[in-house]
Amino acid sequence: MLMPKRVKWRRQMRGRMRGKAMRGAELLNGEFGLQVLEPGYITARQIEASRRTIVRYMKRRGKVWIRIFPDKPYTRKAAETRMGSGKGSVDHWVAVVRPGRILFELSGVPSDAAVHALKQAGYKLSLRTKVVGREEQVTGEQEE
Repeated sequence: MLMPKRVKWRRQMRGRMRGKAMRGAELLNGEFGLQVLEPGYITARQIEASRRTIVRYMKRRGKVWIRIFPDKPYTRKAAETRMGSGKGSVDHWVAVVRPGRILFELSGVPSDAAVHALKQAGYKLSLRTKVVGREEQVTGEQEE
């Protein structure tokens, strides 16, 4: 499970998720990627489940890049606890994503296999996603 080795503060505030992704919105390494379409949190368990799905479908061919990391602590109070008495303890770790962020990248596999693997990985996440490819970006640049 992904989580930071150490953090400066044990608990964080939730914050706001307004706007589009400023960084991490283009493909860097792979030919295909999974892009998120709405803001939200992705847990470390969801990232691991998606990664396993991709690797299992690719049958150890190609390469996978994980472009997000769950570095935000998500707290929860124990069940049947009265109000007050401070903030709850850390329950799990999440990655904050905004629309446009690339979550996973793939290369070294045929395009139909890559698209299918990324679609299967998208089903493991609680946010809407789409598969993007490098060919679409090249054609988009030429048309402008």
